[in-house]
Amino acid sequence: MPKIVDHDQRRRDLVEATLRIILRQGLAGATMRDIATEAGFANGAMKSYFASKSDLLAATYLFVFEATNRRVEFSTSHLRGIDALRAFAAEVLPVTPELQDEARIVLSFFAEVAQSPDHARTTRKTMTQWRAWIVEWLDQARTDGELAAEVVLEPATDVLLTYLLGAQTTAMIGAENTDFAGFRTQLDYVIDRMTVNVPNS
Repeated sequence: MPKIVDHDQRRRDLVEATLRIILRQGLAGATMRDIATEAGFANGAMKSYFASKSDLLAATYLFVFEATNRRVEFSTSHLRGIDALRAFAAEVLPVTPELQDEARIVLSFFAEVAQSPDHARTTRKTMTQWRAWIVEWLDQARTDGELAAEVVLEPATDVLLTYLLGAQTTAMIGAENTDFAGFRTQLDYVIDRMTVNVPNS
């Protein structure tokens, strides 16, 4: 009787192997041959699941993105407004070793985005979801009287999203004040400027 192959599980095995290889060797060291070996595949079998390294990297990015979203949905399920916004940011900012690892995967994929319109569309779609969440939480904050009157939802959303993505890059560069406490302080600064209790400068 022929062996039944779980196609989805095989794809997941390759994605998880790609994660491990990138974290261990960097994107340049993540060859298809090394990934196949890590996953226990014959090199030629890879084409049955991913047509190219670029496609595999996109799947790895989406795997990380979806894992982040599951954490966000759990951590914000009982929150709204500014509290939900802070909980969301805590799942995206590289404030733990695990989140720094995720940032490395995301940035590896972003290097591919510049070369591929398809991957650019994938990224825009994921960022559209995050943007919708942020707008909703800021709108709740306005309803609850938490948001400063001068805050305009759309630009404020873009500023926060840009900060979160930029923080991932900054963490990889290793600039000053990019330790875990530094990122938390930065987040407090950004969000405090949106609330009604802004400290006097």
